[in-house]
Amino acid sequence: MVGGQSRGTHVLLDYRNYSSTKENDGWWILDLMRQSVRKCGIREVHSHVEIFDGDLSPPGFAAVVLIDESHVTAHCYSESGLLAIDVFTCGDHDPDCVAEQIHGRLVSENGEIILDRRQRIDRF
Repeated sequence: MVGGQSRGTHVLLDYRNYSSTKENDGWWILDLMRQSVRKCGIREVHSHVEIFDGDLSPPGFAAVVLIDESHVTAHCYSESGLLAIDVFTCGDHDPDCVAEQIHGRLVSENGEIILDRRQRIDRF
């Protein structure tokens, strides 16, 4: 921390019992993250998703939205129902806004999902 005040904040969301109702859930999550970033007034710089079919990595996906002051990521292990969301912002942007947008949609789309951990960590 610089001068007792943090310059960045992480919000971590760990879910279990994730099972998508969407055919292309990695793409759906990426779109959800992009929409959440926009709704919170944060500028997207780049986004990408990788889908894993189980050949070289366990089935699931990894998605990232780079923002002008950090990132939003999602990592999913489909077979075990685990989904990790990481929202990291610096400056004036509030990562809780993005986390709330994502969480609300996840819960409304998947009634079985369970939030195991939500943690806010100040950085720098």
